[in-house]
Amino acid sequence: MADDQQILGRADVNDLEAILAIANSDVDELVHQVKDNADAIFTWDYEKGARPALNKLYEKAKTAQWNGETDLPWDTDVDPEKVVSVIQGSNTAGPFEYLQNHPESPFRNFGEKEWTQLGVESMNWRLSQFMHGEQGALICTAKIVETVPWIDAKYYASTQVMDEARHVEVFAKYLQEKLTGFYPINAHLRLVLDDIIEDSRWDMTYLGMQIMVEGLALAAFGFMYQLTTEPLLKQLLRYVMSDEARHVAFGVLSLKEYYAELDAKELRERQEFAFEAAVRMRDRFLQQEVWERMGIDTRKMVRLLLDVPQDQMIFQQMLFSKIVPNCKKLGLLDAGDAWLRRRFEEIGVIQFEDWADTGEEYLEFDAVSQDRAAASASASA
Repeated sequence: MADDQQILGRADVNDLEAILAIANSDVDELVHQVKDNADAIFTWDYEKGARPALNKLYEKAKTAQWNGETDLPWDTDVDPEKVVSVIQGSNTAGPFEYLQNHPESPFRNFGEKEWTQLGVESMNWRLSQFMHGEQGALICTAKIVETVPWIDAKYYASTQVMDEARHVEVFAKYLQEKLTGFYPINAHLRLVLDDIIEDSRWDMTYLGMQIMVEGLALAAFGFMYQLTTEPLLKQLLRYVMSDEARHVAFGVLSLKEYYAELDAKELRERQEFAFEAAVRMRDRFLQQEVWERMGIDTRKMVRLLLDVPQDQMIFQQMLFSKIVPNCKKLGLLDAGDAWLRRRFEEIGVIQFEDWADTGEEYLEFDAVSQDRAAASASASA
C-alpha cells in the first residue's frame, strides 16, 4: 500500500517546498505531448440499451446539444471590473478576508485598486484553468470512446466529445473577447491531466476526469453562477453546467457497475488515485500564477494560505461537494479500511459525503431543454 511520499511525491500534504516545486517551466509552449498508454478496444456487441441508465443519458445528450456561437448573447457588453465588483465577496471572503489583518499578509495595504486588480486577475485565472481543464476533458473523453468496452458508453462518450469542444470554444472566446486574455495552465492541473491520460486503465480515465476533475468543475460553475449577475457569463455557465452534470453522471453510472467487481487491492489503487487528484486540485487553487503576475511574494502567499484554518476555506471546500458523495456512491469512500474517508477528513472535505450524488441529478440541470420548452410555449401563446 502506497504512502503519501509514493502517491504525492511528498510525505506531508502541506509541504510548501514540494508544492512550489511543481511549476509551469515553459509558459510559452503551444504544444504539450503526453504518452497515452491505452489500447483501443472494438466491441462487436452492438446491443443498444443493454445498460439502460447509460442509454437514457445518451438519448438526453442527443437532444440537449447547443451552439456556442448562436445560443449565447455574445453582443453583451462586459466590463471586467464591474463583473468583479458584484462577486468581489468571493475574492475577499474566506481565506483572503482572514488574511487581511495578518501581520505578514500583502493584503494589509490593499486599497480599492488592488482589490479590484486581484478580483480581475482571479477571475481570468479561474476561467483560464476551466478552459484548460475542458481541453483535458476533450482529450480524455475521446480516449474513453477509444478504450471503454461497452457500446452504450461509446455512444454517450461521443456526445461528450462534442460538449467538451464547445466548452473550450466558449471559455476561450469569453476570455479573449470579454476579459483580458488567459493564463497558461496551472502546473498542478497539468500534472493531474497528464496522470489521467498516461494511465492505461480505462476506468482511471473515468475516475480522474468524470468524477474528480468534472465533479470539481460542476461545483465551481454552480458557485460562480450563483454569484455573477453578468448575463453572458451567467448563461454560459448555466449551459455548461447542464452538460457537466451529464458528464459526472456518466462516470458514476459506468464506474458503479465496474467497481462492484474489483477486489480490495484494485479498489485501494482507485482510492489512492482519487486522493492524489483531490490534493493536486486543492493545490491548484493556491493561485501561484496570480501572485506572480501581481508581483506578490508567491512563497509567502502560498505559506499563508496553507496555514488558513479549514473553516475559513469555504470556497475551496465547496469545490468538493460533488466529488465526495460520488466517491461514496462508487464505494470508494469506505472500501477496505475506509482509507479514502480518512484522507478526505484530513483535507477537510468529508462533510459533503451525504450530499446528493450526480447519478440522476443531471435531469435537474437540463437548461437547454428548459429554455427550448419556454421558447416554444411563448411562441404558441
